[in-house]
Amino acid sequence: MEKQIINTPNAPAPIGPYNQAILTGNMLFASGQIALNPATNQLVTDDIVAETHQVMQNVKAILDAAGMDFSDVLKSTIFITDMNDFGKINEAYGSYFSGYYPARETVQVAALPKNVHVEISVIASK
Repeated sequence: MEKQIINTPNAPAPIGPYNQAILTGNMLFASGQIALNPATNQLVTDDIVAETHQVMQNVKAILDAAGMDFSDVLKSTIFITDMNDFGKINEAYGSYFSGYYPARETVQVAALPKNVHVEISVIASK
């Protein structure tokens, strides 16, 4: 199967040897997104809700670049540094889905890139 690299200026540029996403057939594998605003190159970490919304906007930009939207997401993985933030993250994350929720796991980790508090990756299919 042919692989297509998905990169958009509307999401943060990769900061290592990876791409924003890979599309193969009808499957999209998106790298984890953090709360880096691609327009300003500044982190949005004022509060966990704003941080989560920026992450989801970055995910949305990648989905858009692949001709998809949140209804195409099959699975997501959420990495957080403090499980006490789960409720607020979950509420912000859930606002991007309408009546259809993907499979998901949420994992607390010791640290994330750039000392952010949340990172989200998705797998989608059209």
